[in-house]
Amino acid sequence: MEKFKKTTSTVVPLPIENVDTDQIIPARFLKATNKEGFGDNLFADWRYNKDGSPKADFVLNNPTYSGSILVAGKNFGSGSSREHAAWAIQGYGFKVVVSSFFADIFKNNALNNGVLPVVVSPEFLSEIFEATNKDSKSTVTVDLEAQTITNNSNGKSENFEINAYKKECLLKGLDDIDYLLSKKGLIEKYEASRTIVY
Repeated sequence: MEKFKKTTSTVVPLPIENVDTDQIIPARFLKATNKEGFGDNLFADWRYNKDGSPKADFVLNNPTYSGSILVAGKNFGSGSSREHAAWAIQGYGFKVVVSSFFADIFKNNALNNGVLPVVVSPEFLSEIFEATNKDSKSTVTVDLEAQTITNNSNGKSENFEINAYKKECLLKGLDDIDYLLSKKGLIEKYEASRTIVY
């Protein structure tokens, strides 16, 4: 995975509450067994017409908005536990998703796939949406080491929580297997110190 420490970006606003994983990546795309191409189908039913043409009124098809930070309404990632939802978000190019609440399984899937879910207060979330509506070039800074998110349009910041283990993995660009392999020497040393009794 790519290392994550700090990013400043314009945001893509999705002020819709209760976005579930079937809306993030519809079930018909779940046949694939690797992550390739999932970003192309992110929010497919909202993003494309039945003939495959883009829907002009959906935010991902609006050239006004771009960036590596998706800002979503409350309760993002609810529904089924499909990891493909995190694959689609990561595959599209989002590094951070900001919301006032995430479904737990989605949150863990995102962290496992190099996407940082940042929980903010409802007031802070509203202020980001307001700033983006006024100026699509307004930016947000997410500092993983300091565990802060800053709305650069007004200078306000909030702290966010993250599991210490997942924080270390993101900072070092490690998935769970990479992390385990990074501890191989310590594991072998511990195993060598154990007395086996038969």
